[in-house]
Amino acid sequence: MNRRTALYPLTFQPEYRHYLWGGRGLERLGRSLPPAVPVAESWEISGHPDSPTRVDAGPLEGLPLTAIMQAYGEELVGRRCEDALARGRFPLLIKLLDAADRLSVQVHPPDGYAAQHEAGEWGKTEMWYFLHAEPDAHIIYGLQPGVDRERFRRALAEGRLEECLHFLPVRTGDAVLVPAGAVHALLGGVLVVEIQQTSDLTYRVYDWDRLGPDGRPRPLHIEKALEVVDFGFVRPGPAQPAPLPAPPGARGELLGQSAYFATERWELDAGARRQGVCSGETFEIWGILHGSAALEWAGGRLEFAGVRFVLLPACLGTYCWTASSPSAFLRTYVPAPALA
Repeated sequence: MNRRTALYPLTFQPEYRHYLWGGRGLERLGRSLPPAVPVAESWEISGHPDSPTRVDAGPLEGLPLTAIMQAYGEELVGRRCEDALARGRFPLLIKLLDAADRLSVQVHPPDGYAAQHEAGEWGKTEMWYFLHAEPDAHIIYGLQPGVDRERFRRALAEGRLEECLHFLPVRTGDAVLVPAGAVHALLGGVLVVEIQQTSDLTYRVYDWDRLGPDGRPRPLHIEKALEVVDFGFVRPGPAQPAPLPAPPGARGELLGQSAYFATERWELDAGARRQGVCSGETFEIWGILHGSAALEWAGGRLEFAGVRFVLLPACLGTYCWTASSPSAFLRTYVPAPALA
């Protein structure tokens, strides 16, 4: 890699994952999928060493995000990402999920537990944004009141786990923040953007008694799960968006925030502009959900149409989105510590 290559907005070739709960729903987003197999996940921007995405355009075309992170470090991710810089790993992972069928009931560990029990890995806090939800779509999101460790364990052993779980109806456009420790599951009929820490740690609690592709039950991780479940995460609801200051023809709202990322939704009328700056503090990831728009910065211009994601390096400087048609976006970044 030529170290003197100036960073620019990076787009990537997605990496597809084939799990038994997937389908062909990503085709409705304009994706050309591998034939005759269910596609459950599309890793859109990934610096995970098991499945990094590769740049698909410009001077860095063909390089994986892992290599770019190693070469550019703070120029790519910004000064706020101290832990990511120390580890040399890009901190966030962006996916599209097609939950045609139910996922397992599961939980993700927090950082401290993962560091101690999973060879120093990060934990996993994530957020779901529902691009599409069927009219009767529900998710499992947290627990019912009064559920403690022993009641949970007993219900699981007696085949009554569902009475412990909180089932939440979801609609297109909803957002749900899933902190580490939250019992959760997508239950089919949804297309989702998932924003998460760069981690692939999942502890399955219950898998609906189904068999995997090899004809055997998929592994469960009940003891580890019981050590990390947050039994105080009771009957949570979807995110309540908070409006943001916006220029003429634009509307913005903060969907959710954690110590690891903040995500906003922006809508632009045709012809409207939304300017920003990557000043060295944090990278930004923009996902255009529908419509079409141009991204301009000091080094060039790119055209986008939904659904597509682009990584703006922390050192990029000023940029501007101009909508060619009514458009909607997600903007994700690492918040300042005082705001986390």
